[in-house]
Amino acid sequence: MSEPILIARDIVAGYAPDLPIVHGVSADIAPGEVVTIIGPNGAGKSTFVKALVGLLPISGGRVTLGGRDITGRPAHALVADGIAFVPQTANIFASLTIHENLVVGGHTVRGDLRSRLERSYAMFPELAAKRNQRARVLSGGQRQMLAIGRALMTNPSVVVLDEPTAGLAPKVVGEVFVELRRLATSGVAVLMVEQNARAALAISDRGCVLAEGRNRAGGRAADLLADTVLAEAFLGGRKAH
Repeated sequence: MSEPILIARDIVAGYAPDLPIVHGVSADIAPGEVVTIIGPNGAGKSTFVKALVGLLPISGGRVTLGGRDITGRPAHALVADGIAFVPQTANIFASLTIHENLVVGGHTVRGDLRSRLERSYAMFPELAAKRNQRARVLSGGQRQMLAIGRALMTNPSVVVLDEPTAGLAPKVVGEVFVELRRLATSGVAVLMVEQNARAALAISDRGCVLAEGRNRAGGRAADLLADTVLAEAFLGGRKAH
C-alpha cells in the first residue's frame, strides 16, 4: 500500500466547540483505497467526516492532506485542495439537467472542464445517455451516480461520502459500491460512512469502527468481516453459513 494521502489524528469535533461528539478519532487513507467507517447510530461517523471536509469545527487534533496541515480550513478551500464531499441528501440539483449538474460542479475549480466532463461520463455511461434529462427523473441509484460524478468534476484526490447507499434497493446498493470500487481503481482515495456495513466492507480495503465518538476497532476489511465478536456488536450478528 502507498503512503496515506489523508491523515486525521485525534480529532475532536462537534456542532459546538464545548459539546464534542467525536472524541479523539483517528483515520487515514491512501490513493486507490476504499476505507469505510462503520458503527451504530450516534457513533459520530458523519460528524467525523463533516469535520474532515470543513463543514464542522475541529477543536482538537490534526488533519493533513499530502503532508500539508489542512486542519480547520473551510469547505470551499478544501475542494480546491483536492477533497470532494458527497452528502447523504441534497447532493444534486433536481431542476437542472444531468449535464448542467456536472458543469456547475466543475466550475468550483479551475482547469479544463471538457476533460473532466469526459471523465465523469466515461465512468457513468448511464448518465452520458441521459445527459439532457432533468435530474428529478433519475432513479435513486442514478442520482447517487450523478452526485459522485459531480464530485469528480473537481478533479479530487480524495472523495468523502456520507451514507451513499441510504434508502436504495439492494440491487442498486451493489451497483453504487461497484462504481466506488472502480473510482478507487482509478487512483482516487474513497472514504465513506456506511450503515450497510457488510456490503461496504466487502468492497473496502480497510474499515474503521466508531462507537460513542471513539475508535473501537480498525484494520483490513476482510479481518473485520471475519471477526465474530465484532459481527455481533456492529455488523448485525454472525454471518449465516
